[in-house]
Amino acid sequence: MAHVSPAVAQNAHGHAHAGAAVASLELDAGHKRATDAALRSGMAQIRAAFDSDHPAIHDGRETDARYDALAARIESQVGDIVRNCSLPPAADANLHYVIADMLQGVTLMRGQDPARTRHDGAALVHGALLAYGKYFDDPAWASEAPAKQ
Repeated sequence: MAHVSPAVAQNAHGHAHAGAAVASLELDAGHKRATDAALRSGMAQIRAAFDSDHPAIHDGRETDARYDALAARIESQVGDIVRNCSLPPAADANLHYVIADMLQGVTLMRGQDPARTRHDGAALVHGALLAYGKYFDDPAWASEAPAKQ
């Protein structure tokens, strides 16, 4: 995935349609897509960061400062994934949808869209995390699902 910047992934998929980009994900003939160590590590870090804030988000107690900090942690990990992940072309193409929703979620969590809430951004990230587990072969994901809403 090193050839695609987060901005390119977001522009390619984040604004192409009104719904979540992950709605376009596809399995590979009924099988989950390949992952590599960089992707698995980055996604584990994103999940851990999200899960630590999820109770406050869910209860409406997450502050703007906490949303900003979570957005920064997610954006940093997405950047690492983009720089270091090397997947087969079809898996990489599908990963772009997950990345697009994560980056759109980051934008919304920072309060940069007056028509949407920071909570909307967290929900988009949460959906991307759930989709990743459903469409990508990550053994750690199967053993410990992301927090439920």
